[in-house]
Amino acid sequence: MTSASAKPGSLASVVVSFFLSTYYNIINAWAFWYLFHSFQDPLPWSVCPLNDNHTGYDEECEKASSTQYFWYRKTLNISPSIQDSGHVQWEPALCLILAWLVVYLCILRGTESTGKVVYFTALLPYCVLLVYLVRGLTLHGATNGLAYMFTPKLEQLANPKAWINAATQIFFSLGLGFGSLIAFASYNEPSNDCQKHAIIVSLINSSTSVFASIVTFSIYGFKATFNYESCLNKVILLLTNSFDLEDGFLTASNLDQVKGYLESTFPDKYSEVLPQMKNCSLQSELATAVQGTGLSFIVYTEAIKNMEVSQLWSVLYFFMLLMLGVGSMLGNTAAILTPLTDNKVISSHLPKEAISGLVCLVNCVIGLVFTTEAGNYWFDIFNDYAATLSLLLIVLVETIAVCYVYGLRRFEGDLKAMTGRTLNWYWKAMWAGVSPLLIISLFVFYLSDYILTGTLQYQAWDASQGQLVTKDYPPYALAVIGLLVASSIMCIPLVALGTFIVRCLKRGDTPPVA
Repeated sequence: MTSASAKPGSLASVVVSFFLSTYYNIINAWAFWYLFHSFQDPLPWSVCPLNDNHTGYDEECEKASSTQYFWYRKTLNISPSIQDSGHVQWEPALCLILAWLVVYLCILRGTESTGKVVYFTALLPYCVLLVYLVRGLTLHGATNGLAYMFTPKLEQLANPKAWINAATQIFFSLGLGFGSLIAFASYNEPSNDCQKHAIIVSLINSSTSVFASIVTFSIYGFKATFNYESCLNKVILLLTNSFDLEDGFLTASNLDQVKGYLESTFPDKYSEVLPQMKNCSLQSELATAVQGTGLSFIVYTEAIKNMEVSQLWSVLYFFMLLMLGVGSMLGNTAAILTPLTDNKVISSHLPKEAISGLVCLVNCVIGLVFTTEAGNYWFDIFNDYAATLSLLLIVLVETIAVCYVYGLRRFEGDLKAMTGRTLNWYWKAMWAGVSPLLIISLFVFYLSDYILTGTLQYQAWDASQGQLVTKDYPPYALAVIGLLVASSIMCIPLVALGTFIVRCLKRGDTPPVA
C-alpha cells in the first residue's frame, strides 16, 4: 500500500538497525564476561587486587573502587583517550563472537525460530525482576532509593537534554523507527487487530519501565545507603583514633555535634585531620548520576557484592541482562534480514541461512573495534549518535508519508478493510497533528542542546586519578560522528529523489532541472 511513499524512511531504518546491531551486541559480550566471572567466590569485583609487590592494594583500584576497577581495567582495559586505540583484546573478542553465535542460532530458521526464542527472552526477565523486586524491597536503605525516584524534579522540565533522553528511551524501548516492529508485523494476518495491540504494547512497555525502575531504585538506595554509612563509619573511626575518644562514644547521631566541639576545642589538631575526612551525604550518593553501561556494570555490581549469596544474585542478574540483550538483537537483526530475504535477487542466489550468517559475520567483524582498548569510547559514539537524531527524522518522515503523501483517508480505508473497524479520532489527531509537532519540538531541543554544548566531548578514564575526566573529541572522531548521522539521514532525500526519477522515466517524462 504505502511502500512507494515509505521507501526513503525504510532504507534509513535498515541503516540505523545495522549500526545498532553492530555496537549493541558488545553489551551481550560484556554480559557473558560478567556471567562467567559470577561463579567465583568471592566475586572478582568485590575486592581490590594486590599490587605487584604484594605490599598493598592496586593504586588505581584504591583511588576508584573495586567495581570500577574491574569494569575499566579488567573488562575494558581502557586506554586514557580515544587516540590510544590499542589492539583487539582476545577475551572480549571471544565473548563477542559467542554473542553473535547465539544470535545466529536464534535467527537461523527465520521467524519460525525467532518467535519461539522471543517468548523466552521476553518472559524470563519478568521472573528475574520479580525475584529482584522482593529482594530489593527487603534491603536496608531501599526506601531511600524509592523516595528519591518518586520525588519530582520540576526544574528538569526546562532541560532539553531530559526530553531528548526520555524520547530516546521511548523510541528504543518501543522500537520506533528501527523497522523491527514492521518486520515482525509483516508476518501477521491482515485481519490482525493492530489498534488494540498498539495500545497493549504501549501499556506493557510503560508498566515494565515503572516496574524495572522500582527494582533499580530499591537496589540503588541500598547501594547509596551502604556507601553513606561506610563513609560515616570511616569518619567516626578517624576521629576516635585521632582524638583518643572512647569506643562507642561517637555515633552517626551525634557526629555533627562532636565535630563542632572538637573543631572549637582542638582547632590545630582538627585542621590536621580535616583533609582526611570525607563529606558524607546520602543525597549526594543518591544524586550520583549513572546510566547506560555504568548502571548495568558498576552500580548493580557494587550493590550485588554487598548482598548475601552474592554469586546467586550476580548469576541471575547477568543472565537476565543477557536475555534482554539477545531479545533486542533479534528485533534489530529482523529489521535487517526481512528486506534482504524478501528481495528476489538476493534470495534467489543465497538461502536464508547464508544471508543471516553473512549479516552476523559482517557485524561481528566491525564490532571487534569495540573490543580494543579505546573500544568503549567508540561504543559511546555509536550509542550517542548512530540512532538519536536519525530516529527522530525517520519517524517524522514515516508519519508524514502515511498521513500526507499516501493520505490519511486512504490509510484509514485500508485499516478498515483489513480489521473491519473504523479508525478512532484519537489516532487521526495523533498521527496528523500531535506526533509531528512533538517530533519537531524534540528535534529543536536536540539542536539547541548541541548549540549549548558547543564542542562535542567524551568521558575518558584517568587511571592516575581513578575517575572519569572530560576531553574533547579529536577531528577524526567528529568526522565519524558526522558520517554516522549523515549516512542514515541522507538515505531519505536520496531514495526519494531516486524514486521520483524512476517514476518520471517510466512515464517517459524528463525530470525537471532545478
